Amino acid sequence: MKRMIHSDEGVSPVVGVMLMLVVTIIIAAIVSGFAGGLAGTQQKAPAASFECRISNSGAWGTSTFDLLCKSTDVAIPTKDLKLVTQWTKKDGTVVRNVITGPSTVPNTNYGSTSYQSPLGFGPGVAEYVYSGNYKTAQHFGNYTLMAGTRMHNTAYGWSQAYGGYGVSPSTRYQYTNGSSYTVGTSTDGMQAILGNDWYELRAGDIVQVQLIHIPSQKVIFDEKVKVEEG
Repeated sequence: MKRMIHSDEGVSPVVGVMLMLVVTIIIAAIVSGFAGGLAGTQQKAPAASFECRISNSGAWGTSTFDLLCKSTDVAIPTKDLKLVTQWTKKDGTVVRNVITGPSTVPNTNYGSTSYQSPLGFGPGVAEYVYSGNYKTAQHFGNYTLMAGTRMHNTAYGWSQAYGGYGVSPSTRYQYTNGSSYTVGTSTDGMQAILGNDWYELRAGDIVQVQLIHIPSQKVIFDEKVKVEEG
């Protein structure tokens, strides 16, 4: 009688390969689903264009920071933005400043009024004034960028009796109460945006200005701005 002999040597490798393929397919499906979920939750960055001007005339009235939203495909709440400025002093020190809003601590002081810089003017700002007690709706973080919205600040001034920047010919490019203007946790609007030593900037110097869209983590504006005389 002949005995039939069964061999599993050819079966085991095939089964092993098939199991590996199944595991690989399952892992790939999980990874793909996870990546798709991340892509679905990440917000798209708005498409917008801006124009920025920075001036330092040595006096308060004509030393300004101005960032104009020229166009945007969607309204952009400033609470979703970071404003980043960076420049290099003559001694090589890099000055970098980051502003987010709204803040529980006002970063700017103008007389008896504290607010978050830069102030908003025009479309997307519910209520605004050009001087005096600025409205809460003007604080950075409280207004929305639309075509025509202007983000703006000037150096603190008015008269020598009240302190301020370059309020007399003998105090050009300096504050009457020292090298900076600070009251408690608040400071001058130009200092708040450009850093404490901003007054060292002169015409022709370069300041890098960025707007970062926080939900998408994308830079929507990045420009090297040449400082003007004012």
